[in-house]
Amino acid sequence: MPQLAKGGKFIFGWSRITESLSIQLPSMAVDEYAITSEGKVYLFSGSNSTGGFCVTKKSLLLTSQIRNILDDTPALCKYLLPEGELVRFKGRQYCWVTISKDGILHVSSELLHGLGLSINDRLLAIRSSNIAFTMGVTGRLIAMANAYEGYIEEF
Repeated sequence: MPQLAKGGKFIFGWSRITESLSIQLPSMAVDEYAITSEGKVYLFSGSNSTGGFCVTKKSLLLTSQIRNILDDTPALCKYLLPEGELVRFKGRQYCWVTISKDGILHVSSELLHGLGLSINDRLLAIRSSNIAFTMGVTGRLIAMANAYEGYIEEF
């Protein structure tokens, strides 16, 4: 797993949004976060600088400092909202989607639009915290990854 700068964030690899609206998450991220274990994941909008979205699961959110998103939006917590429907909470947008056992997300064009993404966008999987990883599309880390002379796996 490359680290683009000494003391910087680790990255898991690149993923591309396909024409069929699927995203294969990097296997190292899938394994490290055991992200497929619940069959569903939460996506939430990324930071202003990185864009894209963050990926987590209910068990990680429930034990985190941001668990209030699930406490305050029970329809999201219980997967009662339509899959991929974004809800706004304290400046970010959240939704849930199913994930295959091999780490593939199938998204809608509406969800992509809501997250400011498009088909063929290339997303960099970044280790963000112990509760989520980021699939970033813009900013300093993306520029560093594009300039990186080592190998970054693409999924």
